[in-house]
Amino acid sequence: MENATATEKKISSKFIYFFGSFGGILFGYDIGVMTGALPFLQIDWGLQNEAGIVGWITSSVMLGAIFGGAIAGQLSDKLGRRKMILLSAIVFTIGSLLSGISPNNQGEYYLIAVRVFLGLAVGAASALVPAYMSEMAPAKARGSLSGLNQTMIVSGMLLSYVVDFLLKDLPENWAWRLMLGLAAVPAIILFFGVYKLPESPRFLVKSGREADARRVLTYIRTNDDEINDELKQIKQTANEEKMAAQTTSWATVFSGKYRYLAIAGIGVAAFQQFQGANAIFYYIPLIVEKATGKAASSALMWPIIQGAILVIGSLVYIAIAEKFNRRTLLIMGGSVMGLSFLLPAILNVLIPNASPMMIVVFLSIYVAAYSFTWAPLTWVLVGEVFPLAIRGRASGAASSANWIGSFAVGLLFPIMTAHMPQDAVFAIFGVICLLGVLFILKAVPETKGRTLEEIEEQGTNK
Repeated sequence: MENATATEKKISSKFIYFFGSFGGILFGYDIGVMTGALPFLQIDWGLQNEAGIVGWITSSVMLGAIFGGAIAGQLSDKLGRRKMILLSAIVFTIGSLLSGISPNNQGEYYLIAVRVFLGLAVGAASALVPAYMSEMAPAKARGSLSGLNQTMIVSGMLLSYVVDFLLKDLPENWAWRLMLGLAAVPAIILFFGVYKLPESPRFLVKSGREADARRVLTYIRTNDDEINDELKQIKQTANEEKMAAQTTSWATVFSGKYRYLAIAGIGVAAFQQFQGANAIFYYIPLIVEKATGKAASSALMWPIIQGAILVIGSLVYIAIAEKFNRRTLLIMGGSVMGLSFLLPAILNVLIPNASPMMIVVFLSIYVAAYSFTWAPLTWVLVGEVFPLAIRGRASGAASSANWIGSFAVGLLFPIMTAHMPQDAVFAIFGVICLLGVLFILKAVPETKGRTLEEIEEQGTNK
C-alpha cells in the first residue's frame, strides 16, 4: 500500500487539474473547427446555395451532444468519471478521423452521421469535465476552477481557429478534411493524460472504496484534518443523494416547492444558447462574406479575433467572479449583448450607406460582453441554484435545454439568413437577449455567497 501511495503521489495537483479540464480543449476545438472548414467544404461539395444541408452539417454535433451528455451522466455513476472521459477521448479520435476521410459521393449525409457520433463525445465532455473538476477541487477553489474550465473551452475554440487559418492556403478538398481530422491530436493527448489521473474521491466513496478515496485525497489536499473533514462530508452527501434519488421523480422537479428554482436554472441554460452566440462562433466567415462580398475563405482572421476576445473574457471572469453578484453580471452582459444585435438593424434604417463591416464590429462587442458574463456564469448558476433533492434531474434538463438551443441556432441561422437580411436575423436574437435580461430580473435568485439551504428557502417562499 505504501509503495502504491508513493507512486501515485508523483501526480501533482496541477497535473490533475490541467488534464482534468483538458477535455474542455476538445469540446472547444470541435465547436470552433467547422467555422473555418465550412467555407472550403461548401466550395469542394458545391453547397453554397444549400442552406439546409450546411445547417445540418454544422449543427449535427450538437444533436449528438444532447444525447451524449445524458448518457455520460448515467454511465459515469456506474463506471466512474475517469473511465468515461477516456471513452470520450476515444470517440473524439475516431469521429475526427472519420470526418477527415468523408467520401465525395453522398458525403454530406455521411459527414452528418459521423458528426452526430462525434457529438456524443462533445456532450459527454461538457457533462463530465465540470463534474470531475468540482469533485477533485477544494471548495475554496471551485469558483476559479470553473473559470479554468471555461478558459480551456475557449482556448480550444481559438486553437481551432488558428489551425483553420494556417491550413487555408491548401486545396479546398484537403483543407477542410485536415481541419476536421486534426481534432484527433488533442483527443490522443487527452487520453494519455487522463490515463494517469486518479478517479474522483466522490465516485470512489459511492462505490464503497473509502480507502482509495482517502489515498487520492492525500495528494490533492494539504493535511489530515482537511482530508478527514472532506471524506466525512463526501460520505454524508452521498447518503443524502441516495435517499433523494429514491424519493424524487420528474414531478418533484416541477412541484410547487422546487418549481421556481428549476425554472430559473433551466431557463438560464436555455437562454444562453437561444441568444445566438453560436451563430457567430459557427458562421463568422460567412457573416463577413455576406456583409462585404469577399470570399469567406479569406475572412479566417475574424474567428481568431473572436477567439482571442473569448479567452481574454474568460480570464477577466476569473478575476472578477467573486467581486460581483451573479445577477448583476448577467443583467449587464445581456443588456450589452441585446443592444449589440439590435443597433446594426436600427443604424441601417437611419444610415442606409453605413459600412457593411459595422455589423461585424457590433458582433465583436457582443462576444466581449458574452465572454465574461453569460458564457461562464450560466454553469456557475446552474451548479448553485438546484436543491440537492432535484439536482441530478434538473442539471440534466438544463444541459439538454442548452444543447437543444445550440442545435437550433446552428441549424436555423443559415436558413434564416438565406431568406432575410443578416441585421434582421441578429435583431431577433437581440430581442431574445433582452427577454433573457427580463427573465433574470423576474425569475432568477441571487446565489453568490448564499448556502444551498438559503437558496432553497427563497424558492420555497416564492
